[in-house]
Amino acid sequence: MSQKTKIFALLLLFLLPIIAIASPKREVRAVWLTTIGGLDWPHSYAYEGKGVERQKAELCSLLDKYQKAGINTVLLQTRVRGTVIYPSAYEPWDGCLSGHPGTSPGYDALAYAIEQCHNRGMELHAWVVTIPVGKWNATGCAKLRRKYPRLIKKIGPDGYMDPENRQTAEYIANICEEITRNYDIDGIHLDYIRYPETWKYKVTRSRGRENITDIVREISTRVKVLKPWVKMSCSPVGKHDNLPRFNSHGWNAYTTVCQDAQGWLREGLMDALFPMMYFRGNQFYPFAIDWAEQSCGRMVAPGLGIYFLSPKEGNWKIEDITREMHVLRQYGMGHTFFRGKFLTDNCQGIYDFTARDFNRHPALVPAMTWVDDVAPDTPDGMHFDEGRLWWSSVDEPGVTYNVYASEHYPVNTDDAANLVAVRLYRTNIVADNTRRHYAITAMDRYGNESKPLQEPAPAASKPCDIAERLLPCDGYRLLLPETDADMVVFETLQGTMVRTAPRADTMDVGRMPQGMYIVRSLNSRGITHRLGHFRIRRNL
Repeated sequence: MSQKTKIFALLLLFLLPIIAIASPKREVRAVWLTTIGGLDWPHSYAYEGKGVERQKAELCSLLDKYQKAGINTVLLQTRVRGTVIYPSAYEPWDGCLSGHPGTSPGYDALAYAIEQCHNRGMELHAWVVTIPVGKWNATGCAKLRRKYPRLIKKIGPDGYMDPENRQTAEYIANICEEITRNYDIDGIHLDYIRYPETWKYKVTRSRGRENITDIVREISTRVKVLKPWVKMSCSPVGKHDNLPRFNSHGWNAYTTVCQDAQGWLREGLMDALFPMMYFRGNQFYPFAIDWAEQSCGRMVAPGLGIYFLSPKEGNWKIEDITREMHVLRQYGMGHTFFRGKFLTDNCQGIYDFTARDFNRHPALVPAMTWVDDVAPDTPDGMHFDEGRLWWSSVDEPGVTYNVYASEHYPVNTDDAANLVAVRLYRTNIVADNTRRHYAITAMDRYGNESKPLQEPAPAASKPCDIAERLLPCDGYRLLLPETDADMVVFETLQGTMVRTAPRADTMDVGRMPQGMYIVRSLNSRGITHRLGHFRIRRNL
């Protein structure tokens, strides 16, 4: 794109209404889940059985909300400030979990979070804060200073790993290797992989960029040797550098803090970038387009400062964010919310917009075709049995399954609207008798998708075998059959519990998203029976 064309396009962004683009099948939709100080999670401490269960339940509640908002990538803060949220051979427990730095919460929070994300079809990337190690006398920094007295530099009240010391690269790579080796993560996400902004440089900026790149290269090499499908990413400063017609005003990645993130894409050290683009207007759009044009075919999902929607943080309007989301989609980029709490708190309706409108349909994470582009074999053996759709597994490690359904045959697997389940580890799903035709694909760890297994041609096909008729529902009220149970449970077709409520003849479902659901009875002894299926469909 020429410079004149780019300027004209930018002007149109402000002069014309945004044209909504259909929800793409492939798109990064991420959120930063912060653990430092329990900002996003956890809000309670775990040091005994009930505390552990309460903390786990809190996490599951957040993940359920993310899933409903179409989020497919969770960036979980795993290394906090020289401390971690898993049992490590290198660093102590962070105090965000137990309330006491260095003390275990009684469970492996990282392992549990990975399991729960995968159960919901979401990726989990371990977010590793690299250079900062916290307050000078805090647990993490103090331990590092004792073990590596020349490695930690003091700036004000805080400690930082020295980016000019070769030992920094080795040490952080050890942490990332430990996480990759021991956990089924989908990505390693590097934060603050740069010089501190108040660093007194004794080297040239060029040499500084080489120092940071050496750290990135060491980490990437260690991770990729173990698991080449694990995505390497980072969150660079939001503006890569000054642009010919748009100045970064002294705050950019390349020149100010020696972060050559675009170079890391070109060299193959990164698979994805999540630039921290907490700006508006011409401080956002030209720099976002620059990231898109320099992506080298990799994933870019700029971070959006939704915290500015809070009255305590700024005076932004919801339109500031929604317009940015539309433009990012127009340029083939994803979006990342900073941070989780402001999404789930629905600041100015951002959650409602995301869940009900922008991310109405699920999306798969783009495939890592630059690493591997060989698709897995197609599943077979599709059949219906006792209200469930079954298929045979593909003999390949790490394969998951995507399920598509439509009233039209053959099912169009390029249409995101037909996605009903993503990244399933099992080989069955509750069938929806309103969706007459199904297709199933296998997907490998790189995101490559097999050719679809379609149902037999309509002349030979049979309706889905669900005995129950759909229960009466007008989109707001559900009529239940007679039952002596005290409670009812609502589930998605994938078996995820949505809500529980006291049983009534007429149930209020007006706040539940549109879609197909299962409703079950639940008595005081914990015995449950399926009452039937129902569909919520509204004329909005």
